[in-house]
Amino acid sequence: MTATHCARTVVSALLQLGVRHVVLCPGSRSAPLAFAWEQAARDGRVELHVRIDERAAGFLALGLAKASGRVVPIVTTSGTAVGNLLPAVMEAAHSGVPIMVLSADRPATMLHTGANQTTDQARLFERFTRGVAEISGGEGTPQAWAFQVSRLVATALGVRTRDPGPVQLNIAFAEPLVPTDGDWPEVTPTRVTPPVATPNVVRVPSRGTVALVGDCAPAVGDRAAGLAMWSEVPILSEPSGNARFGPAIRTYRLLLDTELAGKITRVLLFGHPTLSRPVSRLLARDDVEVIAVTGGARWVDPGVNVARVIDAVEIVPDGTGWDMEWIMAGLELGDRIDAELGDELSGLTVAAAVWQSLTSDDTLVIGSSNPIRDLDLAPVAETAPRAYANRGLAGIDGTLATAQGIALIHGPTTVLLGDLTFLHDVGSLLIGPLERAPDLRVVVVNDDGGSIFHLLEQGADEYAASFERIFGTPTRVRIGPLAEAYGWRHREVTDLATLRTLLAEPVSGREIVEIRVSRDDRRAQAARLIALGSSLT
Repeated sequence: MTATHCARTVVSALLQLGVRHVVLCPGSRSAPLAFAWEQAARDGRVELHVRIDERAAGFLALGLAKASGRVVPIVTTSGTAVGNLLPAVMEAAHSGVPIMVLSADRPATMLHTGANQTTDQARLFERFTRGVAEISGGEGTPQAWAFQVSRLVATALGVRTRDPGPVQLNIAFAEPLVPTDGDWPEVTPTRVTPPVATPNVVRVPSRGTVALVGDCAPAVGDRAAGLAMWSEVPILSEPSGNARFGPAIRTYRLLLDTELAGKITRVLLFGHPTLSRPVSRLLARDDVEVIAVTGGARWVDPGVNVARVIDAVEIVPDGTGWDMEWIMAGLELGDRIDAELGDELSGLTVAAAVWQSLTSDDTLVIGSSNPIRDLDLAPVAETAPRAYANRGLAGIDGTLATAQGIALIHGPTTVLLGDLTFLHDVGSLLIGPLERAPDLRVVVVNDDGGSIFHLLEQGADEYAASFERIFGTPTRVRIGPLAEAYGWRHREVTDLATLRTLLAEPVSGREIVEIRVSRDDRRAQAARLIALGSSLT
């Protein structure tokens, strides 16, 4: 057996099990896999995406897997190359995304010898992976290798466990690392089907019930919205909950601090809600029954208060107009917010313009920190875009790379993020001339620093002397020349009317739209919006 034989077996099994995209980082020890994947790509069996930065590659694979629902492998060489995948693996673990780390390794006899680029990497991600396997090109059989591939693919998809997430296949290759023959092995991977189960359906009354939809896949958000919409239950959806359309309550997070919220007796929890403290307080209330509705093995319980975990729910409407109380209060508060914000450029008005420019045919990727929270107060329309965000751990890293993966699956995509999130992943702007580039419009709300910290405890006046250096962190980076260096079109917008006109144009090619805003008023602005909600009777 040779390295070439092993690599081709792995690639053949993965192709037969439905892999259609693979992300590859160049390296020597991973050469057998690189040659095999490149051959498969030339034969039209897979689309190959090459990136030189492993961290960007990991998040690119994350985006591809999020949008496609398929396993997406990331190929790396040995050593620190593998370690750079940790942020993406952690996010995939907490959001249930099926990526596969295909890490090339040195033979086991080279461990702990000080050999070049050799470390103990086989179980590097063990706290975050759903499954791990080790194979060697120097021992075993093609069918034994294919078995490990089959097991990991089923594990990554959660076929039997209902618990999808990242996996790692670590492969030890001995030289020669270049192709030694032209033959591809014939293997038959194991086909795994899901267990048959009867959904656990629970009936609940509509009065006092709200549907709280956190970050989740578009299909899950659609189901949650459809269920609540016809059952007289208020829909409280985060932007990446994919239920924020139609009768969804635009201003729900502000209303959760009013008397209306006191009437809530039951929360149907879908997805992963993490955006606001009013939501956290609601989920922790001892007078509220929290029911997690999920088709997976895991559930979210940030308030440590979930009473039941169920597969599905049936809501019994009672005709009391419970949902209309929320809808009318939400509309009134929305009008007050619009009057308060006016047409001045701010994070909130930019977010509203982006959201209002998109339809159900469009795709939006949202950065963490303030942009997704600003979208959470944007006006609600009859339809909404497919919305994605890395909310498993809510980090700012990898947002541009994730968006590229999503755009390569869905087509033209808009990204809304802040300047620090943009700069944190600026290396992902590098897309080689031999690669298929996505159609991506990146809207950067540039307030030169971390404006979200203005809204937290450390943004209080008594910490002003320390705030700017250790929390505000201004950078003074000029985004225009940076965009030009990477080959992206750059446009700077200075007023809302121009922004709306620009956003009405179809997304084509790669462009960065920069809007400079001030963060000096963010804390006071947030206080004024909270006061508007509190003033409702």
